[in-house]
Amino acid sequence: MSEAKVGDVTERPREQWTGQVGFILAAIGSAVGLGNIWRFPGVAYENGGGAFLIPYLVALITAGIPILFLDYAIGHRFRGSAPAALRRLGGKWLEGLGWFQVMVAFVIGLYYTAVIAWALSYFVFSFDLRWGDDPATFLTADYLRVGEPGLSLEFVPSVLIPLVLVWVVTLVVLGAGVAKGVQRANVIFLPLLVVAFLVLVVRALFLDGAADGLNALFTPDWQALGDPNVWIAAYSQIFFSLSIAFGIMITYASYRKRRANLTTPGLVVAFANSSFEILAGIGVFATLGFFAFQQGIAIDELEGLTGVGLSFITFPAIVSQMPGGPIFGALFFGSLTMAGFTSLLSVLQVVSAGFQEKFGLTARQAAIRVGGVSAILSVLLFSTTTGLLALDVADQWANNIGIVASAVIMTVLVLWVLRKGSELRYHLNAVSTFKVGRLWIALVGGLAPVVLGYMLISRIVTLTVEGYADLPAWYLVLIGWGTILVVVVGAALLTLLRWRADPMRFSAWPPYPPSAAPSSSPPRSTTGGSTGGAS
Repeated sequence: MSEAKVGDVTERPREQWTGQVGFILAAIGSAVGLGNIWRFPGVAYENGGGAFLIPYLVALITAGIPILFLDYAIGHRFRGSAPAALRRLGGKWLEGLGWFQVMVAFVIGLYYTAVIAWALSYFVFSFDLRWGDDPATFLTADYLRVGEPGLSLEFVPSVLIPLVLVWVVTLVVLGAGVAKGVQRANVIFLPLLVVAFLVLVVRALFLDGAADGLNALFTPDWQALGDPNVWIAAYSQIFFSLSIAFGIMITYASYRKRRANLTTPGLVVAFANSSFEILAGIGVFATLGFFAFQQGIAIDELEGLTGVGLSFITFPAIVSQMPGGPIFGALFFGSLTMAGFTSLLSVLQVVSAGFQEKFGLTARQAAIRVGGVSAILSVLLFSTTTGLLALDVADQWANNIGIVASAVIMTVLVLWVLRKGSELRYHLNAVSTFKVGRLWIALVGGLAPVVLGYMLISRIVTLTVEGYADLPAWYLVLIGWGTILVVVVGAALLTLLRWRADPMRFSAWPPYPPSAAPSSSPPRSTTGGSTGGAS
């Protein structure tokens, strides 16, 4: 495909995955991240154990997979990043939602990189058990040097150096492009992650007390199924785990070839992600069972079963007590680093793709300019003595408000206001072996926005009324609500800026047959291709 000149910008052929396997590995790499390892086991344990798998699977089938298909359909049919694809779907005003998703990804990329830097540091620390006998004090006082809430420019070298290293590697991969960079990284790191974690799980299963840990995780509490909060927790876990509704899967699907199966690979990605979560639960709770056995206490008496506490306090304490601890620690933190890295690439590709298409940048130019700005901000905010507190607060607001709001707005606008459900359903069925029926439209346009809307409102009320983590109200306003303000203002400004290339100029899909055409037919493409997305 030759380059085309539009104004003062040379349009280049759109990048593509080399094949279906490359796309599936990249999509799984995006979905399998830190949350699979440090969030799912604790959430399942606290919400009914084995019984939690029932609402978890229901949430996967009724919300996770349907919204995943929605992202795929939008990205593939309208062949663009989130801003470009949504503009082609609904016009300039919907482009703003795309930039909202890009800005959410931008913010997440800033702090997600820091957590990967921590995991990389702890991978090195594992070999000499540097955290000693008190991992909690080592993390907060020695490694992160956590200070009081505020904004500090007192850098912590032990965080700064690995953070810069992670950014350098990430930008090199992004600059290499979709196939040579992102896909190649996933082809390397995802199999390594699976092998390393399988070895870790097998080792954990032979530890003393491992059976008690698995019993604690999987013994069902059937009464929990009557608690609405358990079902909300299941939908929340699925939603955050699959990398949906904030531009990632729209962007990834846009790089697929024109005649590419969408739904069947989507099922593979969804169930592979859930399988890894269950595997993570087995490994984590077998290890926690050993720790409880060593302490002579029950599993429910342990602290730090999720998040940073589990990964950087509880697990180091376990590693220090177990036979072959350094190897086990290296496997765990190596897995954490690889899982985080593959997810980080997908988050930052959302940002890179958006800027590439609107401002006519190459992948390398976007990596240097946009990625360079991201790296500088990340270092300034999260390699200082206030980095941990800022990270925790920004994560709460970006995930629980930013991403959920994006999902609610997208499903309502696309399915209710623009009534594009039939068009997108037809597109999925036109290219895929697994067909979706009208139930898919009902789930995406009905159940999903209701459940996610409830999650959004309840979280806003909780954060507003109760605050978060006993932090000062002014700090939550500055970092938490300030994060949302940055996302909204950034999205508005980027929407108003002029496209350096025609955003409606793209090689679109063939017209619908008369029997299947939606109410508003797509306009004719200006590239000499056939007709395509809505203006």
